[in-house]
Order: sequence, then C-alpha cells, then structure tokens
Amino acid sequence: MSAPARTLLATFTATLLASTVAAHAETAQQQRTKEEATIPKCAKKYGTLAVVEPEKNWWTEVGLGSPAALIKIYVNQSGCFTLLDRGKGMAAAQAERALAGSGELRGGSNVGKGQVKAADYVLVPDLVSKNNNAGGNQIGGLLGGLLPHGAGAILGGISFKKKTADVVLTVTDVRSSEQVAMSEGHSTKTDLGWGAGGGFFSGGGFAAGGATGYADTEVGQVVSLAYLAAYKDLVDKFAALPENAKAEAAQQAVTMAKPGRMYASASPKSAVVRPLDPGMMLYPTGQKDGPMWEVEDELGNKGWVSSLLFQLSK
Repeated sequence: MSAPARTLLATFTATLLASTVAAHAETAQQQRTKEEATIPKCAKKYGTLAVVEPEKNWWTEVGLGSPAALIKIYVNQSGCFTLLDRGKGMAAAQAERALAGSGELRGGSNVGKGQVKAADYVLVPDLVSKNNNAGGNQIGGLLGGLLPHGAGAILGGISFKKKTADVVLTVTDVRSSEQVAMSEGHSTKTDLGWGAGGGFFSGGGFAAGGATGYADTEVGQVVSLAYLAAYKDLVDKFAALPENAKAEAAQQAVTMAKPGRMYASASPKSAVVRPLDPGMMLYPTGQKDGPMWEVEDELGNKGWVSSLLFQLSK
C-alpha cells in the first residue's frame, strides 16, 4: 500500500473511531438527561396525601397556575401516594353529600358519612425565601432574569442577575402534626436543555392537569424542574419512613360516656386501678382484648377499660 493510501486509511480510521466515541458519549449523555427529567416511580404507596396551596399566592404574578396542581401531576404519575382531593373536587363531593342528606338523591346511591378517606400527610409546595431583609415576608431567589420587568417590585427579593428557582416541599403528618419531611429543589435556566431533551415538557400533561404555564413558558419550565428535583428527594426520604402512617400514629383519645373502672388486666375480676367518671379523657395504647382496651389517663395511670363505656373524643 502506498504512503498516501496508508495516510488516508489512518485518517479515515481515526475519524471513524472519534465518531464512534462521540456517538457513545452522546448516548450516555442522553440517557443521563432523560433520567434526570423523569418523574420517579414507586412500587408501593407511602400513604394518602393531600396537596394544598401555600399561604402566599406568588404564581399568578408570573403567569403560572398553582404549584399544587403541578405537584399533583407528579404524585399521580409517580404512584408513590394515594392522592386525595381537598380542593374543587372535594367541594363538589360535599355538595353531593348535602343532596343525599336532604333526601334528594335516589335510594341506594350509597353516599353518606364515614366514606371519605383520611389524609395521612399534607404537602405544601412553596418557594425558598432568600431575602434576608424581608423578614420572611417577601419571596426571594426566584428566576432572576426570567421574570418580566417590574415583577420584582410585586414579588420582592428578586435578583435579576440570577436565572434560578429555589423551591421547597414540606410534608406534615396529619395525626401528630409532626413535620416528617422537607426537601428543596434547585434549577437554573441551563437545565432547560436537558429537560426538553428528555421529553419532559412534551409528555408531562401539565395543561391537562391544571398546571398552566409550566410547560410552555421559560419561567414555568425552570420552576417545574426545581419542583421535580424536590419531589425526587422527597420520595427518597419517604423510603426511610414507617410504611404505615396510620399504624405508627398514636391512637385517638377517648372520653368516658358512662361511669366505670380501670382494671389492672383485661379481666373485670382483676384489681381496680381507679374509678372513672363520665367526661374523663383516656389515651388508648393500641392493645385490645375483646371489648377491653388498654388505656392511660392524664395522670399516667395505665389499665384496662371496657370500650362499651367510652366514645371517641371530639
């Protein structure tokens, strides 16, 4: 083979090798970005969840829908929680129940009391405030450079030199009022490339879920990716929490409806710990033996009481 031919072959081989490496690198990058812009999936549910709006309405000033609607989309598509409606759907359901209570619905409609599921957790989506001079009353650190001119005067604490969103998800246990999880999410304008590349904004169903503006505006896309990062972190944290929030919670308090006695064991023939008067509040431990429940009183006495003598405290 002549020298020119060998040179041409070497050049072709090097070019082919470089193209192959670049192709593999691009594929790996595409896989990474696709994974980053994917809503997490759960094999099991961590409980029932109600999503409520934050106290301060900041989203209308930037032309977005409620962040609660965006989080509901993530929850529905992830399968990590059973989503409960505490908004317009609940209001419509209450109207139906009012019709049932007034006798307007047909017989056999099976609409009545004791059917509504209780929420194990309440989730609030909000922004991270970074304005130290605002005393916590203004919103800061949101999408500097992406907001329309003058929006900073409305929202307060906006840095137009930044193009970022910092958000927070806070989850509270309904029974204990304990804040069981908090996760923050951060996104920048540069993240929009991999978000769009992964097909996130085209397949998220934002508009159908009521999360208007999050898929078709730059400001909405940055916020949605920040909330996605926070939601992923939240799901990871829930993996370390008890599987059954209801089982882990303390039993609901009861109130004596009739006079009775607290016994040392589940047998009424056992020693009497103390007499109990109507109106006294007791705290079940969760131990039961037939109609007898183990309880504690407000003085720390522990014993057994017949459940026929008390009712759930209101």
